[in-house]
Amino acid sequence: MARAVTRNTRIGWTIVAWAVALVIFFPILYTIITSFKSEQEAIAGFDLIPSLTLESYQTVQTQNNYFRPFMNSVILAVGSTLLALIVAIPAAWAMAFSPTRHTKNILMWMLSTKMMPAVAVLVPIYLIFLRFGLMDTRIGLTVLLMLINLPIVVWMLYTYFREIPGEILEAARMDGASLRDEILYILTPMAVPGIASTMLLNVILAWNEAFWTIQLTTTSAAPLSAFIASFSSPQGLFWAKLSAASTMAIAPILILGWFSQKQLVRGLTFGAVK
Repeated sequence: MARAVTRNTRIGWTIVAWAVALVIFFPILYTIITSFKSEQEAIAGFDLIPSLTLESYQTVQTQNNYFRPFMNSVILAVGSTLLALIVAIPAAWAMAFSPTRHTKNILMWMLSTKMMPAVAVLVPIYLIFLRFGLMDTRIGLTVLLMLINLPIVVWMLYTYFREIPGEILEAARMDGASLRDEILYILTPMAVPGIASTMLLNVILAWNEAFWTIQLTTTSAAPLSAFIASFSSPQGLFWAKLSAASTMAIAPILILGWFSQKQLVRGLTFGAVK
C-alpha cells in the first residue's frame, strides 16, 4: 500500500512538473510559431498551425544587420563574464578562506545592490558614460554588465569555495605554494564545476540584459536586445517581424543552455552532497 501511494505521489508530481514546464515554455513556443506567420496572420490572433512563411526572417535579414548585434552580444556576454571572474575569484577566495566578522555583512550588502531598481541610478550612470566617452561603446557596456552581475558571481563562487577543505590549501602553503599558485593551480581546478556554472549563468544574464543596453547604445555597440527593440516603431508593433527577431536573439542562448544543462546542474549542486 505504501509503495502504491509513493508511486502515485511521484506520478502526480511528475505531471505537475510537466504542466509547469509547458506553461513556462508556451510563450517561447508561441513566439517561434508567430515568427513563421505573415503580418496579417500574426495580427489576426491565436493560431498554433499557421501557413509557414520565411517572409519575416527575410525582412529582418535584409532590412537589419543581424550579424553586428549578434557579435556585440557575444563580446559583451563573454567579456563581462571573464572580467567578472578575474575580480570575483580572488574576492570569493578571501571571503571563504580568510573570513572576518564583517564578511557576512559585506556579502549581504553586495547582494542588496541587486535589489535596487536600475532606473534609480540611470541618470548618474548616463552622466558618467557621457563624461568619459563610453556611450555606445563595447568597453563601457562590458564593464557595466560585469559590475551589475558581480554580486551574484561572488556569492556563487563563495558558496562553492566554502565546500573545499581548507586543509588542502594549508598543505599547499606548507609545500611552498604562493598565493598565485594556490588560486590558479589548486583552488580553481577543484572548483571547475562551480566556476563553469557561474560562467554559464553570467553569460545568460549578460545576454538577456535589456534595460542598460537599450539606454546606453544606439548602433555601434547595440546587442540583440536593442536589435529586438528596433522593431517597435511609431507606426506600431510588427508582430511577425518582432517574433522573428526575438527568435533569432534567443536561439543561441537556448542552444547553449540545452547543450550545457548537465554542466549547469552539476555546478549548481556542487557540494550539496559530501
